[in-house]
Amino acid sequence: MGGKYRITGNTYPRMRRPRRRGKLVLAATASVVALGLAGWGTMQLIDVFTGGDRKTDAADHKTDCPSTGPSGAAAPVKALPTPKKITVNVYNATTRGGLAKKAADELEKRGFTIGKVGNAPAAYDKKVPGPGVLLGAPSATNGSFPVLGTQLHGAMPKTDARRTADVDLILGKKFTAFDTPAAAAAALAELTKPAPAPSC
Repeated sequence: MGGKYRITGNTYPRMRRPRRRGKLVLAATASVVALGLAGWGTMQLIDVFTGGDRKTDAADHKTDCPSTGPSGAAAPVKALPTPKKITVNVYNATTRGGLAKKAADELEKRGFTIGKVGNAPAAYDKKVPGPGVLLGAPSATNGSFPVLGTQLHGAMPKTDARRTADVDLILGKKFTAFDTPAAAAAALAELTKPAPAPSC
């Protein structure tokens, strides 16, 4: 060949355009971004129409909060029996004579109904190191025990197999006197005070 198409030396003319790799990379990146945006947009639409996790969060929030009374008021406490409705058997587990009778008279002045009065049974006689033991049916745990316990701080509640509503007060070695009427009344008022409404 001659003229301007004449080939000289070892160099040959290029017959096609060089590849542009930059454009290919840019196009691939744009595709990935577009797909990501499309997926995110789909999730947003789903949240809009279904309410997202807001309802779930609200439900969980309500579940975590303790129940309250009407209009979010404090939950009322369980009604406790009055001292007059509690029959107390007073037993002396110490070596001091006449202690059960004196204690029974004081409890009667404070409004309790007195049942049996005497020495403690062998299972407890001289075996109560503290101020006293409250003994009764399991139902007394949330009823008679808290009310009677306001009269003698440190008395230990215990349950037995009885089915009657009466409770025993077994006086121990550390018993000296009941709490003052003012202190007992304050303790009883705390028991009947409604629990504060939770701040949820």
